[in-house]
Amino acid sequence: MNCENLKKYPQNSPFSQKLFGGINADLLRFTALFCMFLDHAWVAVIPGNNWMNYLGRIAFPIFAFQIAEGFRHTSNLNRYFLRLSVFSLLSEIPFNLLCSGQIFYPQYQNVLFTLVLGLFAVFLIDKMRKDPMPKTLAASGVLLIFVLVISNYFHVDYGIAGVLTVVVFYLFRDFPFAWVLQLISLFILNVFVFSGRPFLVKIFGNIYSFHVQIFALFSLIPIWLYNGKKGKYGKVLQYGFYAFYPVHMLLLFFLSKIFG
Repeated sequence: MNCENLKKYPQNSPFSQKLFGGINADLLRFTALFCMFLDHAWVAVIPGNNWMNYLGRIAFPIFAFQIAEGFRHTSNLNRYFLRLSVFSLLSEIPFNLLCSGQIFYPQYQNVLFTLVLGLFAVFLIDKMRKDPMPKTLAASGVLLIFVLVISNYFHVDYGIAGVLTVVVFYLFRDFPFAWVLQLISLFILNVFVFSGRPFLVKIFGNIYSFHVQIFALFSLIPIWLYNGKKGKYGKVLQYGFYAFYPVHMLLLFFLSKIFG
């Protein structure tokens, strides 16, 4: 176990020690990609298996966490922003086809747009923290509000709650007991701000209704186990994620046409 890496992340975890050395960035990406694939497969090819949708809720907070971490560690923010923006555009047609069967579907935009807006929001907040002059605060504050308006008006995946999820992981990373603030914030965002599909649970003879989005809170377990290491295939998986996103949606779309 690399103690130097673990010293960077003790405030993000309720675990005093990371189990088995923790989870590196590679395994964290695999977890998110697998859960996302299950969710999209449930939508397109294997309906009725609701457990796939429940596990799918875990994916987005992990992606949001990685964007916040990526902002802190990237050596070239402009290139990072450009790469994410280009793949968000490339992914839009596959996303439209999977969601609606149409090439053009302006009612809903893919999750990479959400992550782009989240990255820009984090950039603006960081700018305000580093240069708390009235002019900077005013300009960045107006742009930040504009980012939130865009996320709502253009119906990006997860909307305002999605953008704020990235912000939460950025803001609370260095706070004492940051994991408590992360848990509270994600609970508020996923239960009260983002209203997902409801499901019913019978407890002691009483029926209770919950939003499926509450399963997103389980994403904090692998996030809290993150040990700060890149992993052996850091760059390969980083670019692989961008490619996997549009490719797997196209694959699922064609499978839905064959077996649907």
